[in-house]
Amino acid sequence: MDIKDIQNLIKFVAKSGANEVKLEMEDIKITIKTGKNEKQTIVQALPLHQQSIIQNPIIEQQTPVVVNDNTVVEEDENSKYITVKSPIIGTFYRKPSPDKSNFVEVGSSISEGDVLCVIEAMKLFNEIESEVTGKIVKILIDDASPVEFDQPLFLVDPS
Repeated sequence: MDIKDIQNLIKFVAKSGANEVKLEMEDIKITIKTGKNEKQTIVQALPLHQQSIIQNPIIEQQTPVVVNDNTVVEEDENSKYITVKSPIIGTFYRKPSPDKSNFVEVGSSISEGDVLCVIEAMKLFNEIESEVTGKIVKILIDDASPVEFDQPLFLVDPS
């Protein structure tokens, strides 16, 4: 089974409305999970070593805690920011190649679809695009560092 077959399977499962599909063959195990109101589809194939393919980066909006009708308490100083998380396991790079400049810096204004970084997974460089418009407040990962699935990469101020 190659990547095209897996992508076609993802599309088929998404159209079918199923929440979860598991497929096991001789040397590969695939689990596709979708949420009814979510746009995210996760595929995990485990032949000899683990590999993950995610269609969209995960973005988490932190919300303040309301104590009573008029008082709002912030959970922490970063709660007003949107956290952009890694959609895959791999190596985080801030620039497209060693001789090029970084995709974004702290203070950079970004819009939906802008490339924020690349993550190398199995010798493939995956561009991670922004799904929000705002300003980069903090870069949470050092260049050329390994990242895990769902690990925070950037803090974005949406205002």
